[in-house]
Amino acid sequence: MNFETWFTDLHPHIPVQSAQAVLKLAGEGGTIPFIARYRKEQTGNLDEVGIQSVIDAFEKWEMILQRQKFILEEIERQGKLTPELKEKIGTTFQLEALEDIYLPYKKKRKTKAQIAKEAGLESLAQWIWDCGHGIIPEANWQALEVYAATFINVENKIMDAANAIAGAQDILTERLSEMQDLRQFVRAQTFEKGFVHVAKNDQSKPNSKFENYFNFHESVASLSKPQNSHRYLALRRGWTEEELVVTIGGKLDANGGDSGFLDLLLKAFETAACSVQNSPGEAVLLKAARLALKVYVMVSIDGEVHAALKEIADEAAIKVFAENVRKLLLASPFGSKAVLGVDPGIRTGCKLAIIDDLGKYLGTAVLYLQTEAERKQSKELLSKLLAKIALKAIAVGNGTAGRETETFLRDALKELGHSQVPVVMVNESGASIYSASELAREEFPDLDLTVRGAISIARRLQDPLAELVKTDPKSIGVGQYQHDVNQTALKKSLALVVDSCVNQVGVNLNTASTHLLAHVSGIGPTLAKSIVECRSKKGLFKSREELLGISRFSPKVFEQAAGFLRIPDAKNPLDNTGVHPERYSLLENLANRLGKTLNDLTGAGVQLIRNNQDFKKQVGDFTYSDILRELEKPGRDPRENFVAFHFREDIHEVSDLKAGMLCNGIVTNVTNFGAFVDIGVHQDGLVHISQLANHFVKDPRDVVSAGDRLQVRVLEVNLEKRQIALTLRLEEKVVANNDIRAEKPSAKKPAIQNHSKSIAHNPFAVLAGMRKGN
Repeated sequence: MNFETWFTDLHPHIPVQSAQAVLKLAGEGGTIPFIARYRKEQTGNLDEVGIQSVIDAFEKWEMILQRQKFILEEIERQGKLTPELKEKIGTTFQLEALEDIYLPYKKKRKTKAQIAKEAGLESLAQWIWDCGHGIIPEANWQALEVYAATFINVENKIMDAANAIAGAQDILTERLSEMQDLRQFVRAQTFEKGFVHVAKNDQSKPNSKFENYFNFHESVASLSKPQNSHRYLALRRGWTEEELVVTIGGKLDANGGDSGFLDLLLKAFETAACSVQNSPGEAVLLKAARLALKVYVMVSIDGEVHAALKEIADEAAIKVFAENVRKLLLASPFGSKAVLGVDPGIRTGCKLAIIDDLGKYLGTAVLYLQTEAERKQSKELLSKLLAKIALKAIAVGNGTAGRETETFLRDALKELGHSQVPVVMVNESGASIYSASELAREEFPDLDLTVRGAISIARRLQDPLAELVKTDPKSIGVGQYQHDVNQTALKKSLALVVDSCVNQVGVNLNTASTHLLAHVSGIGPTLAKSIVECRSKKGLFKSREELLGISRFSPKVFEQAAGFLRIPDAKNPLDNTGVHPERYSLLENLANRLGKTLNDLTGAGVQLIRNNQDFKKQVGDFTYSDILRELEKPGRDPRENFVAFHFREDIHEVSDLKAGMLCNGIVTNVTNFGAFVDIGVHQDGLVHISQLANHFVKDPRDVVSAGDRLQVRVLEVNLEKRQIALTLRLEEKVVANNDIRAEKPSAKKPAIQNHSKSIAHNPFAVLAGMRKGN
């Protein structure tokens, strides 16, 4: 089997030609964003997910080949490699099957079977085996105890026949436990028909968060489905915290006992162990079969099941996390406008940070809001700020006292005649981590942590992507069991998402920070720093070609990066588009043939080349469409336009909520079991998957995404646990006992339409109870 055949079985939806093109381009140094954006003709328009799948598959293929090579060399070193075994290993491309083949030859700690072999009992074990399989005819049988007595060896601590038989049994047990077909049978049965059983541990805590799993049973096949995998992560966490006991077995019968699963497995082992009844060692063989199954094989396969379920659950959880992070990074930017950032505080006051339209820090102040006198002084301070600076918005962190601060500012602006200035709640998750980081200290060495936090809050409103790239995505708080999943895989996935978002939006070469530039295809931290230093010394870049004058900015780096860098007001209008410089000459020649300039081909002028078949043939269908899109709107930002959002003004705390209330909210986190929604009470509410729509929902992401604006109805509020249950089924009425009854939809249109897909800058803190576990 070659890679192409193996890959087709693994990813039948990806053409082999596309996979080959991806591997060739990646081998030449192509990055995923570059290949996805500028090599569509070669890859058949594979997206970044498909490209990553190809690269990951090839890495796995290489790992399989390396494992095959190692196993062959190891067995050959032992002098046990036969032509048949060599062929078997060379034609096995599943890691589990390879390990089963290798198991009998694998170096291991000295086992009971090895000790027995060293004591000379291997021939006794073989005699028992041969009698039990008809290889030795009945006429040549003798009593087991009599034959075993001939193996007594005081020096090897074989003191009597019983010792000899016990040693032979150890050898037979190991032999059966290493039989590939038996292991595969148990593996297949467990994955297809096995169940995960969960019970309460004696060490469980009162009011445990794992109460739902105290008597829980679900099939392995069901938990293997990505949409159900969050339950495995939940019960696994309870298991590791010693509140739950987890076992794997068959389906339970009506009395809670095994329904025949264990008997099925044991029968297979006993059949393999002994095919001749009443043979001298029949009892020994059958006992060896039971031991091999229960003590060795089932324990090993249980480990495989847990590893497989964990891998599936990790992949699903990481995918959820990555999708949520992508939505937040691509949230609508307020734009290059002066903003006042506010880091709310009660005792120490609200720290203010003023930033100009380019994100430059201008100054700070403090608002105190505890007493009426302080509020009056704060209003006067705000009036002075508005007189000096043309603020276009106020960004308020959504932490402690955030809603109260928002209300004060909105009322004050109204009184001062500046009600047109929006007050926007901005999520501050991760802002404190950033403000205490080395990166923040380098940027603002003389400022207090809280002022740095206020600056970050303001910049998050201006451009969420540009500011959030400075923060570890894991601290944003939109993950599902993020600390339980494979951290290496999580870090890799989130890094790819950040890179993808940065390159999708594009970067202004003359204003971007080193942190943003570092995520541009092909650049990295070192070159990003060189670009900023060059910009500081020589002034703003006037063309993309000037990048080639920077040390170590090679033609290859230029190829990978140039298309993602923008220069507004550049002499060449193409430098402010996503058109790659490698296509400039074609467009210049086309403009000359038409008697036009490049500027004439932008905006409405794109009609001049829209139906030019020669040009389309030259660049290819996919690239042709991309070029038209870029020329139509040079410097376009693919993110949605910013629209200010307001929470319901009469609720600020969980205690303000009542069942039946309609609230405006923003989706902060989407999981396999539902969506968390911020309704402005410092605690996200949960819309369970069953409450997302009036029809069956298989995947919450089919209905909502992080950043969506919704109108939700409060179903239930648990003040003790600080839990809020919400619903999107607005046509159903919540009554006092929290039952749901249908009512006719109101003729009045909701202020915010349900299921809106517009993305706004949004708070994205998750439910506090969930945050504790994550």
